[in-house]
Amino acid sequence: MRRPRTLRESWPGLRRILSHFGPLIRRQRALIAGSLCALFAEVGLRTLEPLPLKFVLDRVLDVKHAKGRLAFAFLEGQSSTTLIMMAALAFVVITGLRALASYANTVGLSLAGNRVLSEVRARVYQHLQGLSLSFHHKARSGDLVLRVMSDVNMVKDVAVTAALPLLANLLLVVVMIAMMFWLHWQLALVAMALLPLFWFWTARFSRRIQKAARSQRKRESAMAATASEAMSAIKTVQALSLEAVFADSFLRRNKESQKEDVKSARLTAGLGRSVGFLTAASYALVLWYGARLVLSHELTPGELLMFLAYMKNAFRSIEDFARYTGRLAKASAAGERVIDLLENTPEVCDLPSARLAPPFEGNVRFEGVSFAYEPGRFVLDHVDFEASPGQHIAIVGSSGIGKSTLVSLLLRFYDPAQGTVRIDGHDIREYTLASLRAQICVVLQDTLLFAASVRDNIAYGSPQAGPEAIEAAARLANAHDFIQSLPQGYETVLGERGVTLSGGQRQRIAIARAAVRRAPILILDEPATALDEENQRIILEAIQRLARDRTTFCITHDLLIAARADQILYLEKGRVLERGTHADLLQFNGRYAALFRLQTSGQNAFESPTFANGAFEVSRI
Repeated sequence: MRRPRTLRESWPGLRRILSHFGPLIRRQRALIAGSLCALFAEVGLRTLEPLPLKFVLDRVLDVKHAKGRLAFAFLEGQSSTTLIMMAALAFVVITGLRALASYANTVGLSLAGNRVLSEVRARVYQHLQGLSLSFHHKARSGDLVLRVMSDVNMVKDVAVTAALPLLANLLLVVVMIAMMFWLHWQLALVAMALLPLFWFWTARFSRRIQKAARSQRKRESAMAATASEAMSAIKTVQALSLEAVFADSFLRRNKESQKEDVKSARLTAGLGRSVGFLTAASYALVLWYGARLVLSHELTPGELLMFLAYMKNAFRSIEDFARYTGRLAKASAAGERVIDLLENTPEVCDLPSARLAPPFEGNVRFEGVSFAYEPGRFVLDHVDFEASPGQHIAIVGSSGIGKSTLVSLLLRFYDPAQGTVRIDGHDIREYTLASLRAQICVVLQDTLLFAASVRDNIAYGSPQAGPEAIEAAARLANAHDFIQSLPQGYETVLGERGVTLSGGQRQRIAIARAAVRRAPILILDEPATALDEENQRIILEAIQRLARDRTTFCITHDLLIAARADQILYLEKGRVLERGTHADLLQFNGRYAALFRLQTSGQNAFESPTFANGAFEVSRI
């Protein structure tokens, strides 16, 4: 999609941003209406500011009888000193009222802008959490954080410091130019003679500023992604002595971003310098022609002063508009990144007819389920099986064969390309995602704990759980004793990702989190992998209690664990190649039996030449 190259072409992008934020803006209509009233008052008072100066100048120069549009005849009887004092007082009053109106307008619009964009950030964050796993697998976390924080901040800052003041400046320009034409239309035409050059330079520079801003945002995104990647894997980075490699990569991107930032600043300064020169040239023309009009008595000196004051206000607003153009170009680049994120629709979402799931009994059935991450490359191919309520299902097979994908379909992280996943006889797409997932608890191999207290980490499984339920879940998971030994017990705040705990301790808290959920369906994904024998024994004992009376799916490479299941599914090439109890599969003497013999004899089945060459013949079921 071609990016806008000029300021005029960027307006559709800005309108696109406003269309997304429109409903949020309308919520602040009372505050915005009051601020606009203050804005109109400010503009009106600016038109009155030169009047006292005009009156004093004409009176002091003794041209009070000259033909002027403002004769102030009702003051003719007053002394010059009184008139000057009254004019000075009027100037102070008008300026003071204008300052108050400006304050009210600025604060009101800024408050409205901040409220709207705070809601935008919350909406972006919430939307980001609802996007499908396929999106998150392709996206870089650093880039997403930059969009949520920095890009929304840039839109907010520009809305407060550029877009809202721009509204005031446009109104001021219109009023000031109207007053200039009212005073002397020929002089106003002279003042406007160089205006086309203003627009030419603004359009020319804004295109280049916008291009530099987009390039800078992309480089900052790459820089944030590099930093996030290194920090999330800091143990690996330090173990492999990769600090210098990641530092060099970050420094290179930092320098590239700095160059774009300097380029943008230089272009913005160049725009200001060009506009400043054109403003000076316009003043020179007006001063030359206006002085001749005063000498020919077509204008009074006070009227020329008023004209110059109106011209100053108008041209200062035009200069501000040129300056804000650069900011708006940057806001457009940042805002489009935010909108692109908001317009990313989840691949998996609630159907219009979705309803709340009733309490599940735990019957799960896969009917002809096929799934592919990429078109034409199926990870699962016509998978059929059924799990009865309370039954334990072990899913085994080589790495990358689709075991985790299978249970991901049950959680609706993805939807199948073909076939149906049913719970208690109903297609799971009939239910809302939240009500479906609320009745499924999960324990993963790579346990993720949050930088919160132990109590909160367990309670995330069921936010409404009370202290007694949390402690009971911890006891079930064999976690209560070690939690009590922590410095603050259940109130101990863990490090990010739970790095302050051992692998076994993290896994037991994850089991407690699953237990407190009281869900009828349980998913275990390699729950005891990479643990020592003692921790594995403790974990398996806790899992045995957790799985009681739950329909349980256990993904494992350890066939001694699989042997305990009521039903074993052996996956190969995306299909359920063998299915049955441990005794049935040993008697069948197929792939599972060969793998079990090799594994229990201390060999690695997946590296066995005999197994890899497919010497064991089995029939598909």
